[in-house]
Amino acid sequence: MNLTIKSPELIRAVVDLNPPLRKSQGSSETGFQDALVQALSSTSNLQKESGRLTTAFTLENPTVSLEQTMLAGVKSNVAFQATLQVRNRVVQAYTDVMNMQV
Repeated sequence: MNLTIKSPELIRAVVDLNPPLRKSQGSSETGFQDALVQALSSTSNLQKESGRLTTAFTLENPTVSLEQTMLAGVKSNVAFQATLQVRNRVVQAYTDVMNMQV
């Protein structure tokens, strides 16, 4: 069994499996700022939903279960922690850039 593959053939095979991503004609370009705003909005919405469910459960609303409330709280906490880590990394990167010698 001879399994030798020349490098151009290998590269061509890999490119055919994973074509490069191209911008579609109708899509708009999004940057880091847009992604950050969307993440903050999503985190805020999860926290509001968690607060709403917690209040409803505390007031013994029969349509809200403990499982629903706990799951919303965990989702909200994970989103907040992720947002906090991104903020910490951005602040650290900013500090590193400001401390660079020119």
